[in-house]
Amino acid sequence: MTTSLGYTSVPALLKYIRQGEALGLDIDAALQAAGISQSLLADNSQRIPSEVHERLIAHFIEVSGDPLFGLHAARYVQPGSWSVLGYITMNCANLGEAMSRIAPYEKLVGDMGVSSIEALADHVRLIWTCRHEKPLIRRHMVENVLASWLLYARWIADMDRSPQAVWFEHAQPADTSLAEYETVFGCPVLFEQPCSALLVPLAYLAVPLRQADANLLRTLEEHALTLMAGLDQDEPLPVRVKNALRLLLKDGLPRKERVAEKFNMTVRTLQRHLQLAGTSYQEILDALRQELAEHYLLRSDLPIQDIASYLGFTESRSFHRSFKGWTGMTPGEYRQRHADNA
Repeated sequence: MTTSLGYTSVPALLKYIRQGEALGLDIDAALQAAGISQSLLADNSQRIPSEVHERLIAHFIEVSGDPLFGLHAARYVQPGSWSVLGYITMNCANLGEAMSRIAPYEKLVGDMGVSSIEALADHVRLIWTCRHEKPLIRRHMVENVLASWLLYARWIADMDRSPQAVWFEHAQPADTSLAEYETVFGCPVLFEQPCSALLVPLAYLAVPLRQADANLLRTLEEHALTLMAGLDQDEPLPVRVKNALRLLLKDGLPRKERVAEKFNMTVRTLQRHLQLAGTSYQEILDALRQELAEHYLLRSDLPIQDIASYLGFTESRSFHRSFKGWTGMTPGEYRQRHADNA
């Protein structure tokens, strides 16, 4: 059985199209070959099947004759290339915070791959695992993503630094030169590695971003969460309940009846389905509250009483009691310990 590749947001296609234009390629022919209409491209909120994304890249690779088309297309990266995620990262306080936002929100950009961060003694690995399996398409996409990350980081941090190294899982293509890769990345580029990743020195994580705005960041993240909740139709019921609660919490702790109504169920039916899935309404609510509490304690300067209110606690004392039950620490201790570690 063929597994669906999911969807790609329209903005994620534009780097490839801009590169095609720069090479003088027939863009109308490329869109026709992929099955994309011009009107679709005009709406950044649209998402297209990732199989269509594959066809577009395959066409550009073939007609351009450029074995590094994906790598070269990265130069057209801009905030909008990653939908709301791009603007979220731009408004973080430093590069480390921006990197930490990629994995939670990357589904807004599409289902092309999954990001993760591994911390080591003197650097972190920012890893991207592509979901596309066709080797040629996969290679161009991976090279595009890693180069886009670096070029975008240089722009938002107003710096010209390079990673410690760049790793690629794939072998170096026979018709390319290592020097061309190293010109783009400005560091050693190694092939046939355990994963595809940027190896980022720890010192870079503290580099401040030139356009950081904490208030705008919070607004953008709330908007992103709203968008994320709209992408969960194929997710298991516990995930959809968690997303529904994430949205409803903004207006205070919702009644169970209101959550059940969103799924056209009675409270009893909702509870029964969640029990069959191995969880409960209360477990989901507690997990979400803990996730959001940790997020705001570490990534905002919000007073603890405001965080408690935002999470639907009627008084700070009950928030302190719940948080200590989850983590073994009070909210203040948790915030201070992580600040000391940082």
